[in-house]
Amino acid sequence: MADLQLDGPLALAFAAALILGAAIGSIFCYLAVKDRMRREYKLLLREWRMQEEKRIRSQALNRSRAVLKGKIGEQMAPLLPEFRYNPADARFIGSPVDYVIFDGYSEALQGQGRIERIVLLDVKTGRAKLSPVERKVEEAVASGRVAWETLELG
Repeated sequence: MADLQLDGPLALAFAAALILGAAIGSIFCYLAVKDRMRREYKLLLREWRMQEEKRIRSQALNRSRAVLKGKIGEQMAPLLPEFRYNPADARFIGSPVDYVIFDGYSEALQGQGRIERIVLLDVKTGRAKLSPVERKVEEAVASGRVAWETLELG
């Protein structure tokens, strides 16, 4: 085999062809990698969305169950052993407190005894806390800002 000597214009053309080939190869590699990465990220995004949607639905379902348990607990409270008052003395109002209890009402209605006190009762289940409005009602009662009024309609 004869040695091939590249010099002058032929060497320049060969170098240009090498550079052009490397550039075209790099562009094709870049496009292939970019396309593959785009597909992989779309797949990862789709998986993440499905997981997040599942997590969000689960959280919403748990919250809904907790609210439902709370509502049932509020309604059933007078029937539970923890309820210290005569259920016939309790009136459910639901908001901003759950019950107004006229302690002794049943006996007073029969002419025996009197209404000992009026209690505003809120029922909580699980880890539920008083809402800001419920706290304000509690503060108003604790500070004695409670009154009786009669509205007479003509």
